[in-house]
Amino acid sequence: MGNGTSIGRVRGLGSAHEGAHHWLVQRFTAIGNLILLLWLITSFALLPGFEYETIKSWLSQPVPAAAMVLLIVSTFWHARLGLQVLVEDYVHEAGTKFGVLALLNLATIGGGVFGVFCVVRLALATAAPDAAAALPAGAPM
Repeated sequence: MGNGTSIGRVRGLGSAHEGAHHWLVQRFTAIGNLILLLWLITSFALLPGFEYETIKSWLSQPVPAAAMVLLIVSTFWHARLGLQVLVEDYVHEAGTKFGVLALLNLATIGGGVFGVFCVVRLALATAAPDAAAALPAGAPM
């Protein structure tokens, strides 16, 4: 690549130009999390109560359901980005780093999917009859 000079030997071995993007996305998800969390706290403060039926009816509306899904996705994405940096900085063996990052991805994707599933299930629960009431007495759930 180079002509044997010091700069020629190291040219092309620098930054992958991904750090700034990663840093910006982490800051944007942090701002999004802050805004959505403030919305969630305000929404909870305005609810008449915290019973299951109240939360279910509140979450069956499109705006609260969409905002909750956004909060879940943004939170897990932000956590993944932050923990990825932690692993990349402090885990030095390549095989261990790969395994920990794979587990991190599985955990954050799994947690996010579970959270979105729970919101969707609650949001659509008003249209479906209660599954527990449809089971005969003594049937396992």
